[in-house]
Amino acid sequence: MQGKDAIRSAMKLSDMVYRAYMSDMDDSELLRRPSEGCNHIAWQTGHLISSEVSLVESIAPGKGYALPEGFAEAHAKDKANSDDASGFFGRDEYLALWDKVRSATLEAIDGMSDEDLDAESPEHFRGFCPTVGDVVMLISTHPLMHAGQLVPLRRQLGKPVLF
Repeated sequence: MQGKDAIRSAMKLSDMVYRAYMSDMDDSELLRRPSEGCNHIAWQTGHLISSEVSLVESIAPGKGYALPEGFAEAHAKDKANSDDASGFFGRDEYLALWDKVRSATLEAIDGMSDEDLDAESPEHFRGFCPTVGDVVMLISTHPLMHAGQLVPLRRQLGKPVLF
C-alpha cells in the first residue's frame, strides 16, 4: 500500500463511521446536544465540512470545494451555541455537501506528489502537523474525532448500536 492509498483508506473509514452514525437520524435529532457543553450534530457536521475545505485550501490553494455562501460562517466556532434550526441544513443536505467536499479533497490529494506530501505544512499547523501529509491525515481522521459525540446521542435516542 502506498501513502495515498493509506490516506484514501483512512478517509473511507472515517466517512463510513460518521455517516453510519447519522444514517437513521432525522433533521430535528441533529439539533439535539448529546450532553451539556457539547455541540449539536448539525453544527458539528458543518464544522467538519468547513474545516476540510479550509485545510485543503491551506495546502492546495484553489483546490477546495466552493461552499455555499455563508456556510462557513454559519458553522464557525461562535455559532456553536446556536439552536436556531433555520441556520443549519438537514441530514441529506449535509451528506450531499460532504460528498462534494470529499471528492474535491481526493482530487487535490491525487494531484500531489510524494514530495508535496513531505513538504512543510503552513506555519500555523507545524506544531501538530509538520508536513502537508500530516495535514491530509488530519483531514482523514477529523470526523472520527467528532464521532464520539454521536454515540451518546444515539443512545439517548434509543438508536441501535452500530459498531
